[in-house]
Amino acid sequence: MFSAFRSAVATAAIAGLGLTPAGDAPHAQDIIRLPDIGDSSGRVITPTQEQELGQAFFRSLHNQLKINQDPEIEQFIESLGGGLAAHTDNPGQPFHFFVVLDPAINAFAGPGGYIGINSGLVTETESESELASVLSHEIAHVTQRHLMRAFESASRMSLPTAAAMLAAILIGTQSAALGQAALIAAQAGSLQHRIDFTRDNEQEADRVGMHILSRTDFDPRGMPAFFERLQRASRYYGEGPPEFLRTHPVTVSRIADSRGRAEKYPFRQYTDSLGYLLFKAKLRVMTAKRPIDAVNHFRATLDQGTALQKVASQYGLGLALLAASRLNQAQAVFQNLAGRRPDQPQFVNGLAKSKLEAGSTRQALALYSEAMDYFPGNRAIMLDYTKALLKTKHYEQARRLLRDYSRSHPATAEIYALLAETTGNLGKKAKAHRYLAEYYYAIGQTESAITQAEIGIKAAKGNFYLTAILEERLKRFVAEKEEEEKGDKWPH
Repeated sequence: MFSAFRSAVATAAIAGLGLTPAGDAPHAQDIIRLPDIGDSSGRVITPTQEQELGQAFFRSLHNQLKINQDPEIEQFIESLGGGLAAHTDNPGQPFHFFVVLDPAINAFAGPGGYIGINSGLVTETESESELASVLSHEIAHVTQRHLMRAFESASRMSLPTAAAMLAAILIGTQSAALGQAALIAAQAGSLQHRIDFTRDNEQEADRVGMHILSRTDFDPRGMPAFFERLQRASRYYGEGPPEFLRTHPVTVSRIADSRGRAEKYPFRQYTDSLGYLLFKAKLRVMTAKRPIDAVNHFRATLDQGTALQKVASQYGLGLALLAASRLNQAQAVFQNLAGRRPDQPQFVNGLAKSKLEAGSTRQALALYSEAMDYFPGNRAIMLDYTKALLKTKHYEQARRLLRDYSRSHPATAEIYALLAETTGNLGKKAKAHRYLAEYYYAIGQTESAITQAEIGIKAAKGNFYLTAILEERLKRFVAEKEEEEKGDKWPH
């Protein structure tokens, strides 16, 4: 009975808190088993179940959204979010931060501490403190267990009532008006309760989030500043306000409340980090409709702002020129940047990439090899070096890099894809299919994972150890696929 509700919650429960679904479960988990609706024992979701639910939620997001895979973007958002999360009252709470490549202004918190932020919201921020304020707000939703409180409340309802409410939430993800109408029809008395609950959640998340900001040495005034600008800008949206404002309603009283809290903190100047400026510049290039648009934007801003902002504009120009295949110009930009700031891995990485694309293979690989020594443990350098090795057919060297990395880091969808490509090119077909199976599972494509596991079992004939692994994984994939199919048959 609960399997359908489990799959629905993974995509719907966040909407019930005014948070829209928008993201890796590198290591496969058992199928989620949660208590039945209406269970009179009053059991609630456990931390382990919440983590499993979060992993399933993130896998499902890959089928609905474009989740960023760029390692430099990943590193920054994980570092910023992790630094904020370390200053909560529960620093042991696990979190996973990621960027959704979508121009819509939105951010959301899902089960298990999975927090996503849209690229459109990032580029809308005017300071690192504004971006940190959004992340700290979403972190507060998790630490205050707003999502799980709503889930636990639903799990104590009768099945028909809980199903009607979830159906209303699911409809509401497409149309808020239809969702409210269905909810009124199903349970008129609970509507105001849920609205009040959401409003309380938002106020509490603002308060706790601002406290996190102050602890982490970000400007608490970044929160009301960002809210005020979004509210002013919303009047110009012809198709309604940004999703972030629909799911996180910003009222005059809420802005005034956050402004009043912020003013209680001592005033001082806060400087944006170069990492934030480079992160924002790279996202602008990655999400530009045409590379030439990004080229023109950064050329126009080269002489604007602070010294660090000028450096970031030059970096953005180099990336845009690289995307536009203007390789000689891109090399010149990155050569200049790397010469001035050799301590910045993004600049060395950009130079190596531009040389590789221009056909200067030996120079590119030498740069990457030196960067591995100069920036030990830098995930972006390691992954891009691995990709360069694969592109130049240095398969064994790529395999050793991935092996060493995997010994101390959890695998992700991208790591599985690289492992599959590497082992396949080395003639280890069974292993390649094994890694492809894990890759597809990590991005929520369970049927493809089953296919790859089945092919891998046939290719592993005679290899008892690998066959046993693949057979066990296949059982998990098949069981989860059956759960998904039961959920698809649930009446909406």
